[in-house]
Amino acid sequence: MVADTPEALIAPAADVPARERLPQHVAIVMDGNGRWAQQRSLPRTAGHREGARTVRRIVQACNERGIGALTLFAFSSENWQRPRPEVEVLMNLFMTTLRGEIRRLDDANIRLRFIGEPSAFPSTLQDYIAKAQRRTAGNTGLTLVIAANYGGRWDIARAARRVSEEVLAGRLRCEQITPDTLRHYTCLADLPEPDLFIRTAGEQRISNFLLWQMAYTELYFTERLWPDFGPADLDAACAAFAGRERRFGMTGEQIARGRRA
Repeated sequence: MVADTPEALIAPAADVPARERLPQHVAIVMDGNGRWAQQRSLPRTAGHREGARTVRRIVQACNERGIGALTLFAFSSENWQRPRPEVEVLMNLFMTTLRGEIRRLDDANIRLRFIGEPSAFPSTLQDYIAKAQRRTAGNTGLTLVIAANYGGRWDIARAARRVSEEVLAGRLRCEQITPDTLRHYTCLADLPEPDLFIRTAGEQRISNFLLWQMAYTELYFTERLWPDFGPADLDAACAAFAGRERRFGMTGEQIARGRRA
C-alpha cells in the first residue's frame, strides 16, 4: 500500500531489516524514465538509458542484501504500441545492456532468466537472451528475472493452453485441475511468489504484471522516478514490508498463535 506521507515514500530506511524479515522475491515495475527525461528537457530515450543504470544498482543491492529473486518488468506486451523510434531504441538498449552486463552478472554469481514471448524480438536479441541464460544457469546467488514481451493475462492463457494439451493427451483428467495444477504451468512456477511489489513514479496499478503470482504480494508505491531510485529507496520499501503482518486469509490471532507454536 502507499506509505502515509511523501517523506516516508522517499526517505532512506533507518535500518535495513534483518535477513529473516527481508522479502525473498521482489517484483518491480520500473516507471518514470520518460518523465525523468522530460523534466530535464531530454529525449525520452535518455531516460531509458539512465533507467538501465538504475537496474545495475538495484540488482547489486538485492544481491548484497541476500534477496533471493528480483523480477523486473522491462517490456510489456502492450509496449509495442509506443512510437516506433522509441521501441527501436528500447530494443537496441536491451541488447547492448545485456551484452555489457552478462559477464558482470556471471562474476557476481547471479542467475539470469527471461519470461515472456521472445519470438517477437530480433533474432540477434533472441540469441543473446539464450546465451545469457545458458551462461548463468548454474549460478546460485540472486535470480534476476527479466519480463520482456510479457503480460500477466498472456501467462495465464499460456498455462491454460498447456493444461488443456495435457488433458487432450490423456495425461491429466479435468477433475484433477486445481489452482495448484495451473500454477505449475505459469512462468516462475519454480520460484517463490513475490513477497513485495514496488512501482515507481507515483502510479498505483499492477499493469498486467504477474497477475497470477501476486495474489498475496505486499504492494508498495513510491513517487520516486525509476532513474532516481536507489539502494536507500529499496531499503525503505523493505522496511515497510518488514513492518506488515501478512495473514494470507487468516486472522491476526491465528498468525500470533502460529508464531508462539
